[in-house]
Amino acid sequence: MLSIFSDMIEKCMEIFMDDFSIFGESFDECLNHLQHVLKKCIEKKLILSWEKSHFMVKEGVVLGHIVSEKGLEVDRAKIDIISKMKPSNSVKQIRSFLGHTSYYRKFIQDFSKISKPLTMLLSKDAPFNFDEKCFESFSKIKRLLTEAPILQAPDWSLPFEIMCDTSNYAMGAVLEQTKESKPIVISYASKTISDAQLKYTTIEKELLAVVFSLERFRSYILRAKIINYTDHAALKYLLNNKDTKPRLLRWILLL
Repeated sequence: MLSIFSDMIEKCMEIFMDDFSIFGESFDECLNHLQHVLKKCIEKKLILSWEKSHFMVKEGVVLGHIVSEKGLEVDRAKIDIISKMKPSNSVKQIRSFLGHTSYYRKFIQDFSKISKPLTMLLSKDAPFNFDEKCFESFSKIKRLLTEAPILQAPDWSLPFEIMCDTSNYAMGAVLEQTKESKPIVISYASKTISDAQLKYTTIEKELLAVVFSLERFRSYILRAKIINYTDHAALKYLLNNKDTKPRLLRWILLL
């Protein structure tokens, strides 16, 4: 698919595996792009499924997300299924629940922090005890998914703003932009801290959160202006400190 449509990707269409979407600024432009793509399909003898094809829509479901001019939303049909899930009574059910909900983690701020009691149940040799904390985590994730915000598409003419922070067992980040003096959220990201990272000093954990956020949002921020916000002032002095630990130096070079 990538080789067949190499001259059209990002210009008038996007491809994921064997699925593709054609776009345009206007109806006529979109119609013209569609004509070129269909001609290419005929030339390469690609067979399209009529039942799965949708033409000239202003809203559609793409990879479990509703895409429209409003932004990016969760697919309510899938969220309804998740919201009807009952509290889990086995590791297999916990893994299934986290697998379904993790797909939409970019819609939930501090997902890793919220889901920590549930992920602890998946640890090797850990006793299965679905206690009150697990039930609160389970219920909160379902509630936040049903109330999930509409994430906005980035405006490439504006700088990106990243808010990142870390706690003793998780780190989180928010990618946003300021439009008309209002913050617009583009994506959330979070990750639990490993056992080795738990031994890091505070400044190491804070810089780790910065590195994590930049790596996670790399596809957005590459070659763009970035403003990174952190509540740890000591990070500003690392660039001038010659006695910095090798691990911190490696991260600074990566930045």
